[in-house]
Amino acid sequence: MAKPNISTLGELKKSNYRFITIKDELRENLIKKLQAEQPVFEGIYGYEDTVIPEIERAILSRHNILFLGLRGQAKTKMARQLVNLLDEYIPVIAGSPLNDDPLQPVSKYAKHLIAKHGDTTPISWIHRDERFAEKLATPDVSVADLIGDLDPIKAANLKLSFSDEEVIHYGLIPRSNRFIFVINELPDLQARLQVALFNILQEGDVQIRGFNLRIPLDIQFVFTANPEDYTNRGNIVTPLKDRIGAQILTHYPKSVEFSKQITQSQARLNDQQQQIVVPEILKTLVEQIAVEARKSEYVDAKSGVSARLTISAYESLISAAELRFLKNKQPYSFARIVDLYAAIPAINGKIELVYEGEQEGPAIVAHNLISMAIRNTFLEFFPDPAKLKKKKENSEYISIINWFAQSNILDIMDNENNKEYTDSLSAVEGLEDLIHKYQPNADGVSKYVLMEFALHGLAEHSLLSKNKLTSGISFKDLFNSLLSNS
Repeated sequence: MAKPNISTLGELKKSNYRFITIKDELRENLIKKLQAEQPVFEGIYGYEDTVIPEIERAILSRHNILFLGLRGQAKTKMARQLVNLLDEYIPVIAGSPLNDDPLQPVSKYAKHLIAKHGDTTPISWIHRDERFAEKLATPDVSVADLIGDLDPIKAANLKLSFSDEEVIHYGLIPRSNRFIFVINELPDLQARLQVALFNILQEGDVQIRGFNLRIPLDIQFVFTANPEDYTNRGNIVTPLKDRIGAQILTHYPKSVEFSKQITQSQARLNDQQQQIVVPEILKTLVEQIAVEARKSEYVDAKSGVSARLTISAYESLISAAELRFLKNKQPYSFARIVDLYAAIPAINGKIELVYEGEQEGPAIVAHNLISMAIRNTFLEFFPDPAKLKKKKENSEYISIINWFAQSNILDIMDNENNKEYTDSLSAVEGLEDLIHKYQPNADGVSKYVLMEFALHGLAEHSLLSKNKLTSGISFKDLFNSLLSNS
């Protein structure tokens, strides 16, 4: 929709424009979207039956919102997408510091301008994308930043006394009148600053250096917080929580499939990297790493494991494959299981370790998370080796194990070309038959990546020996490996 061709108050009065609060504006546009069966949020997966309905109920109730959840749970992303529920353009009194509605002015500036010019008062238009203000709560935030303060330079230039309201320099919140205003990491905001928000949230009053201004600010507040912050860095004072209409708990994706959708939509890949085929098993393993991290005894569960871990790990996986093709001067092809280990630097920075984890070291913990992801995912594709052994049945893996028992060793190097990779896997007796039996639909590159995955899985279940080389992985017979290390 183009910007309305209306530039004065008189023209606006003759149009169909009506004043509406931002909360009613959000409510009306949400109702229209729901009636038209249009999505309210884009790129938000796994919240369709949990978080999103709660947001919709909060908007219908005209509530301010607190998103409470661990890091990497799309809290800020959802807050930013609320602008899509605003009208495309709204009129304001031109030059107003508080974005005054022409039909309902609240600032002294706007009221004086209308009194002076009447229907010729100039108005301007603000697009919905400009009606969003965001502030990260940090220790250096002051009341002046949020609410406002007296401006001595302004007083001197205008030759006004400090008793005149015109000398006030408004803070972020008043200047966000008719906006969506977000405060991220609310517990980090000092208690005295949280107290300064009481009246704004409840009555819309603003008090600046003795000026008790009755300004009915029209703001949709959204706050984000991490439950961990309640004990480690600060807390949300109880009266402030009482004034926030809806506290919405976010969560991590409840299934790997939802996690995949998030990773695929957020990963930043260039045109060349998009040519690299990533078999589904690798996408699953990347997500399973985060699952294992969230339940690991070495990772601080209160801190959480962000979705940024899987996004960064996936990007690193792709880059490892890309580097191999560049070094071999080959066309881009497909990623492999061995490329997962290139994601360790990306994993290291995304998990907060407890004391025991720090003792182990972040690289070792990351390596163990990959191992656990492979071990547990293996059972979804192939029979459980422990159950086969317990039932004293002929192992499905006996041909593979016997091949390695004949002193055969298989090295999968990071930079070997596709032919070397597929030929070495095909040489392992029984490996291809295993894939045909349990994953009959796998073909092409997926078949070979599953063959490599099977070897990794057998090693994680202690049927083979696996050793990390400087630039690759070596598989050998477990018994012979133990003898050589003794």
